[in-house]
Amino acid sequence: MSPRWEQNPDIRRENHVIHHLHAHLVFVTKYRREVFNDDMLTRCETIMRDVCESFGVQLHEFNGEGDHVHLLVRYPPKVALSKLVNSLKGVSSRYLRAEYTGRINRTGTGSVFWSPSYFAGSCGGAPLSIVKDYIDNQKRPT
Repeated sequence: MSPRWEQNPDIRRENHVIHHLHAHLVFVTKYRREVFNDDMLTRCETIMRDVCESFGVQLHEFNGEGDHVHLLVRYPPKVALSKLVNSLKGVSSRYLRAEYTGRINRTGTGSVFWSPSYFAGSCGGAPLSIVKDYIDNQKRPT
């Protein structure tokens, strides 16, 4: 390894890639109905941790309010975020609707728990302006 490369425990090393990828995900309930209580959020976190683990993803943070949840995940480059999101929403919807049928039925979301849309934002690392300057200042051979 190059002497200028500082060891960082947050950076993952695999066979052909070195990575440090994080995403902030937000899922909203259908019609933004206030469905969640503390017990449901705790159960939702457990379900989503299990799904993340099956993908080789780490769920660093989880929290939410009555109508949405926030996740901070760390994922390897081989994981497509859209596939992870699809699984997180699908599995959690099935379990939560089965376990909290009465509460969910009273909110009027029908057979769908989550809104079809979601937010995904990349996070961590240097700000874009710093990365842009770093790339601009490379010593291009003449």
